[in-house]
Amino acid sequence: MQSSYVHGAHDVPLIGVTIGSYLETIARRFPDNDALVVAHQQVRLTYAQFHQRVSSVAAGLLALGLQPGDRVGIWSQNCAEWVLVQFATAKAGLIMVNINPAYRRAELEYVLEKVGCSALILAPQFKSSDYLAILQDVVPEIARSTQGALRSARFPQLKHIIRLGAEKTPGMHNFDNIDRGLTKADALHLATVEATLQFDDPINIQFTSGTTGAPKGATLTHHNILNNGFFIGEALRLTENDRLCIPVPLYHCFGMVLGNLACITHGATMVYPGEGFDAKAVLETVQAERCTGLHGVPTMFIAILDHPDFKQYDLSRLRTGIMAGSPCPVEVMNRVIELMHMKEITIAYGMTETSPVSFQSAVDDPINLRVSTIGRIHPHLEVKLIDAYGHVVPRGEKGELLTRGYSVMLGYWGDAVMTSEAIDAARWMHTGDLAVIDADGFCSIVGRLKDMVIRGGENIYPREIEEYLYRHPSVLDVQCVGVPDQKYGEQLCACIILRPGMQVDAQEIRSFCSGQIAHYKIPHYIVFVDSFPMTVTGKIQKHLLQKKVASDLNLSAE
Repeated sequence: MQSSYVHGAHDVPLIGVTIGSYLETIARRFPDNDALVVAHQQVRLTYAQFHQRVSSVAAGLLALGLQPGDRVGIWSQNCAEWVLVQFATAKAGLIMVNINPAYRRAELEYVLEKVGCSALILAPQFKSSDYLAILQDVVPEIARSTQGALRSARFPQLKHIIRLGAEKTPGMHNFDNIDRGLTKADALHLATVEATLQFDDPINIQFTSGTTGAPKGATLTHHNILNNGFFIGEALRLTENDRLCIPVPLYHCFGMVLGNLACITHGATMVYPGEGFDAKAVLETVQAERCTGLHGVPTMFIAILDHPDFKQYDLSRLRTGIMAGSPCPVEVMNRVIELMHMKEITIAYGMTETSPVSFQSAVDDPINLRVSTIGRIHPHLEVKLIDAYGHVVPRGEKGELLTRGYSVMLGYWGDAVMTSEAIDAARWMHTGDLAVIDADGFCSIVGRLKDMVIRGGENIYPREIEEYLYRHPSVLDVQCVGVPDQKYGEQLCACIILRPGMQVDAQEIRSFCSGQIAHYKIPHYIVFVDSFPMTVTGKIQKHLLQKKVASDLNLSAE
């Protein structure tokens, strides 16, 4: 009997150098190719220009007195400076700390304290957030300090505040001045530092948005994210002729690894349409920049497809891209392939702690498998599915997905206990996702251990019901959650967003399910909503949705 263990044996070796070293090689190979295009800032840099600016910013950060291993936070929306910081910190051996643009006062305090940031780079504001005001409230000593000489009682390691934009703020450096006035000695210092860096050095801390407890800082190395980005690009068949539109957030692996590092490792062009996601800006940018690839979460693709001006744009050069970040509805995938010309779109699956991708579909996989599975194991990785006793399950049976290999993080920064709970003694990362692997190695995610609804002893996997309900012509989006029930323990509730202009009642939805899926899987409650609570990366926060509908329906477990 075949077991649910797969290994991504591959003839292309892993890359054994640092990110800075690899970027330098690519810049020499493709000096005149566009490396970075940021539409809303009118920024356009060739690889030669991009590498020069990255090196200059890296030298500037070291000239401030920062040392390899120091943590540098970045709190900003998508912009050219973010991309420069990503590569400059790696080149200088600094550890970039991604701070969610949606974070507020308490969360900023937590991050600065948890990892001991020596420097913080921030935008002045984004949407409704006044970042400068929040920071000045958290670190009041800034206003009385001089540049580079901050002394904070609460954050003793924090010495440098670097703001984006041309305006001056007391106590802060301006980002555009960081690499001005550098000397040959500064360039030599950078070269000396680079020569000491190792590919297993930590280079990035990303805070995972856990549903319970404080965020955890997944600590990733050059080796983790450079190789993952490379093999993601390989799966997309990227070349130096590709131009990838990246409307997903940079602070998350989707932007900085599946986007930036997939491009950089292949000499392709990173194209940013705006500070945050806007369907019209994406359509305009894909057309204007002749993009061949587009990344997004399912809700982004839905918004693009349903934009009233969708048909006015020429998307004919689109070929590939990734839909990921949350479960990908089959109907949405089919529309993207048909209407957006993305015949080679792929699905990718993973988690921050695994750099992130561990499964991806291939561009030439049969469409039915590309829209119904997450593909096969990524190169050089191992995956096994286990039952509640830790035993590997047979192919075709559900089990928790565990990942092992080069992609697994070093651990959660400053949290050995949480690290040991996530990564076992054999270095398997426990994902908490329930999956099935078929005889050919194709994997399907069937739910979360936490999301599974147990109704009177029957296990219900919300993902299965959601996929069925997407077939209803009036359903735009749907999420199923478990809510308390005194008789059965839990009942299934379907939360549905209808297509504009459609009117459907709960009985019609139940009738649509009747005779098609088992009676116990038919949602007991059906509620119609306008939107779902989302993270900034487009992930639906099921725990918040669950709480809201249980409250609205006046349900409790008592």
